[in-house]
Amino acid sequence: MSKVSNFTEGKILSPLLKFIIPILAALFLQTMYGAVDLLIVGRFGNAADVSAVSTGSQIMQVITLAITGLTMGITILIGQKLGEGKRKEAGNVVGSGISIFAVIAVITTILFVAFAPSVAKAMQTPAEAFDSTVTYLRICCSGLVFIIAYNVIGGVFRGLGDSKTPLMTVLIACIVNIVADLIFVGMFKMAATGAALATVLAQTVSVVLSLIIITKRGLPFEFDLKSIKFHKGLTSQILKFGAPIALQDLLVQVSFLVILMIGNSMGVIQSAGMGIAEKLVGFIMLMPSAFAQAVSAFVAQNFGARKYDRAKKALLCAVATSLVCGVFMFYLSFFHGNLLSGIFSTDDAVIMASWDYLKAYGIDCLFTAILFCIVGFFNGCGRTTFVMIQGIVGAFLVRIPVSLLMSKVEPVSLFNVGLATPTSTVVQIILCVGYFIFLSKTLFNTNNDENIETEKSNSQITSDCI
Repeated sequence: MSKVSNFTEGKILSPLLKFIIPILAALFLQTMYGAVDLLIVGRFGNAADVSAVSTGSQIMQVITLAITGLTMGITILIGQKLGEGKRKEAGNVVGSGISIFAVIAVITTILFVAFAPSVAKAMQTPAEAFDSTVTYLRICCSGLVFIIAYNVIGGVFRGLGDSKTPLMTVLIACIVNIVADLIFVGMFKMAATGAALATVLAQTVSVVLSLIIITKRGLPFEFDLKSIKFHKGLTSQILKFGAPIALQDLLVQVSFLVILMIGNSMGVIQSAGMGIAEKLVGFIMLMPSAFAQAVSAFVAQNFGARKYDRAKKALLCAVATSLVCGVFMFYLSFFHGNLLSGIFSTDDAVIMASWDYLKAYGIDCLFTAILFCIVGFFNGCGRTTFVMIQGIVGAFLVRIPVSLLMSKVEPVSLFNVGLATPTSTVVQIILCVGYFIFLSKTLFNTNNDENIETEKSNSQITSDCI
């Protein structure tokens, strides 16, 4: 039977780090997923093939991001139910989640397969790559059921405190994707079509493997086919927790697309430099993203168990550790961004433009180390609506206006435009700290006497972060 990681007792830092490391590795592999497709297609295909895979994978990334955000509703609710000791309801959460995402899978598959040409046109896909992009989208979207199933299963495992199993399945999926790419794209010269088939095949293998693991291990709560239905209350809670996260992620991506458009308007060198920098940022931000996911699951269990003080201690431990990583990423990006950018280009002008933009993100690394942990804390508490609000405020009231303003400041530089991102993060941190103080005075004190008794029975926690 699958084991549940109990985050409500004992030390905090060591279990948290053990949980974070597999999440980080899985995120890294997922980021590499699209990079491998582009690398192999670029090696065996032409510019149109590369454009098709680049555009198609960007669209699929947005879809996947929305699905991942929604599955956080499952992760949070399972963690809270386990923390409350309500294991039967945890099984019903899984059943409701499967029902919700089955409907989503059917709707999104039909829509994107039918309207793939319209989507490709909206992305202003070059004429030479248009047909290949449409084919790529239709094949990938035909396999959306597996992409969605993978993310649902991953959400369940994270809710159980198991980050190792998703890592193992994504590792195998990544290997399958590479081998399939080499066969379909390299051997059979199927270009973008082959890359799409490889992606769907890899996700299918990952889902099948996950289901085999679940069948052999079982789940640590009651679950069968009768559990798969829309359970009253639980279905709405999953959507209540997950929808704001998904919406925030989508809107934040829109804000970065606007900044990318600003970079494109500054000239081809700046456009290329920003494009390379954004690829690097995808890897740089993996660390705070891993902390956010881990803190969400960790806090959800303690919130469910009403161990609010322990949840806050977990946040402090996470922020302290994340800041150490943030300082390292700041140093690497700010002082050695030229070395990182040189991995993707040999053009000195493009490398310098990329480094210029990366310096701003280097500064942001110091602030996201704090922000992402706090956001993970609020997600674990189920306060995802506030998370959505602060994300939208940061994106549309700060990041976009500041980037537009800085693009008008002479001399125009990508560093100035990039400063919009850390500025937004600082504003979001201020909002989050204010909301944290509000919760500390209201929600966390509601059951203060009961919480004190719980803490007394776990007096070992006084040295949690050691």
